[in-house]
Amino acid sequence: MIDSLVALLGISAHDPAFWMPLALVGLLFATIVAGTVLDGFDIGVGCLVLFAPPALRPRMLSLLSPWRDANEFWLFLGMGLFVSAFPHAWGSIMGVLYLPLSLLALGVLLRSVSFELRLRSPIEMQPRWLAVFAAGSLITALAHGILLAQLVVSYQSDSGYLWFSIFMGVCALLAYCLLGASWLIMRVGGELRVRAVMWGRHVVRWAAAGAVGLSVVLAFANSGVFLKWSGGPQWPLVVGLWGLLLVCFVTIEMCLQRMINRSYRTTALPFAMTLLIFFTILGGLGYSFFPYLVLDDITIWDAAASVESLRFILAAAVVALPVVLIFNIWVYWRMFGLSKPPAPPKFKG
Repeated sequence: MIDSLVALLGISAHDPAFWMPLALVGLLFATIVAGTVLDGFDIGVGCLVLFAPPALRPRMLSLLSPWRDANEFWLFLGMGLFVSAFPHAWGSIMGVLYLPLSLLALGVLLRSVSFELRLRSPIEMQPRWLAVFAAGSLITALAHGILLAQLVVSYQSDSGYLWFSIFMGVCALLAYCLLGASWLIMRVGGELRVRAVMWGRHVVRWAAAGAVGLSVVLAFANSGVFLKWSGGPQWPLVVGLWGLLLVCFVTIEMCLQRMINRSYRTTALPFAMTLLIFFTILGGLGYSFFPYLVLDDITIWDAAASVESLRFILAAAVVALPVVLIFNIWVYWRMFGLSKPPAPPKFKG
């Protein structure tokens, strides 16, 4: 594929004008994947707060406290990288995606403000801020689904595509709920784990329906993507990804059903399978869109900034990336395993 791109662009593969945009779009894609997955369980738990008994809601939010600041980092990093490295695509994308992007900004703002104010407000005001945090999580998840649907259908807004956007918004919301529920199964015990198992059972099939709908519409809405999937030597890979998604969804379904019938034991299998689903879907989308940022309209190289600007951005990324990796490994390694609530201190009378 690289050889054909080099031939079409008429430049050498060693030319900075070729490999710098390629390196930066790879970094942008890695940021999107990290933000979707690492912030995803946060969004999912925030959505599930609405369905939990009031007594369990503070415990659910306390589980998120160690990662709130780190989760907010990914969106700003991705937006900053996209605007600075690919300025020629920013205007055209903003012109057609202002609604889902505005919803996304509103959801992120509500989540950030309400979480902090809840910690600093009187006890009687805390349930209200918790409800605002849950509403922000719902808006954020819906915005992600609508944004993805609009990218897949190349920003078309006919009535049929509008219903598809709504469907994908709901499926994205429930997919994040599946990620949040599977994370809670791994992290907590007792009543909250039992409820998380039931929540996961209710949403797993909707998440599967969203994955199927996304793939079908992407294939039939764009003939180039369909030919890329079905023609050439890549079709076994596409079939393998479909098979992997099927195995993951079936495994989650069977694991949750077994937990209901036998015991609500600690297990990381549903969370690992849900992560694999997210990775597979995002990887398939990246493969389908490459080398375009706007499907069939703007390529990576059309949208890229000048070589001098890219060189500066890449140098800053090389300096900042090790710091980011060390910080996030230090923060996120504690997101796995069983979490026990802190015991109150013993006071001597």
